[in-house]
Amino acid sequence: MNALQIDHVHLRIPEDEIEHAIEFYQGHLGFPLEGFDEYEAGETPIFHFRLTEDTIIHIRPTDEFVHPERENFDHLAIILDEDIKDVKQELEDAGVIIEREGTPYGATGEAPAIYVRDPFGYLLELKEPVAETA
Repeated sequence: MNALQIDHVHLRIPEDEIEHAIEFYQGHLGFPLEGFDEYEAGETPIFHFRLTEDTIIHIRPTDEFVHPERENFDHLAIILDEDIKDVKQELEDAGVIIEREGTPYGATGEAPAIYVRDPFGYLLELKEPVAETA
């Protein structure tokens, strides 16, 4: 098999905290909300946030939500098309806690990143693009 990319990640959230998902993923991170009308109409059990043309985060509200444990889920890494210092300042201004910073290695190489938790306990690595070398 030859994988091309990750299509989506599917996260469960508490059924009564949908507004927190929208505030965080759309409000703070700026990812467009899609499929919400269909979700509200009962046509689908999920809605999602668009990261790129080819990548989304599915959100499944459920009354059986269990907060992620470190042993079960570590983090989701998202490369942003922005300077991480600007992202950090914007999130801090919005009251989002930056858990840590670093220059982790990923699929595209090493680049500066910050780590934040969404309202449900999922850890996100927000990473700037790897600098091109001459």
